[in-house]
Amino acid sequence: MIKKWMSCLMISFTALMARGQALDSLRYHPHLKFSFRQLRAPLTLSVMGVASNGNGKESVKNEIVEERNEHIAGFHTSIDDYLQFSPLVIAYGLDAMGIPSKNDIGNRTGILLKGELLMLATVHILKTYTHQLRPDGSAFTSFPSGHTAQAFAAATFLVEEYKHRFRWMPYAAYGLASSVGALRMANNRHYISDVLLGAGIGILSIKVAYWTHKYKWGKRRSGDLAAVFKG
Repeated sequence: MIKKWMSCLMISFTALMARGQALDSLRYHPHLKFSFRQLRAPLTLSVMGVASNGNGKESVKNEIVEERNEHIAGFHTSIDDYLQFSPLVIAYGLDAMGIPSKNDIGNRTGILLKGELLMLATVHILKTYTHQLRPDGSAFTSFPSGHTAQAFAAATFLVEEYKHRFRWMPYAAYGLASSVGALRMANNRHYISDVLLGAGIGILSIKVAYWTHKYKWGKRRSGDLAAVFKG
């Protein structure tokens, strides 16, 4: 039951994000400009996270933890500690292999750093002031999930840099991020509410970094992208 539920969660996360991003990949965007449509996925995830954060015994998040403890109580893996950064490794790895990203290294690194700082600050503030106990009782830093926020921030960065070259990239990137969220719950480190809000924060942080970037470092790779669409 719990494994089936985890699989459904990963598929739902991936489908929600990839659907819109895949449609965007059909059009060339020199700069990522703000639109209300882009807020749909991160706000939906965030609202779902807040709404499911009830502490009652019969709450959704506690019911899921009970299912986890009943079926996979001894499960533990540390792969999520590394998997959260995998989209960043892929993004810079593809560029190193000669497959250029949308932006040059200066601009994309500036965007990434700004998005990471925004994500980390938001997660830290919320963890501190919500003071929610983790499902395993280890600490009062449960809400939201920092690992999930990092994974979805990294996935959004990878998608924005490579969705114009690879139309399947949103599915791969958000599939990786969704697996991190599922593993955080399987490890009994986070509730479903923590994971949902973390995903929303991660996506929105990187989106904001792109929307506000001034492209002051180097020149964008418009020539490379033009070649993609001509070919």
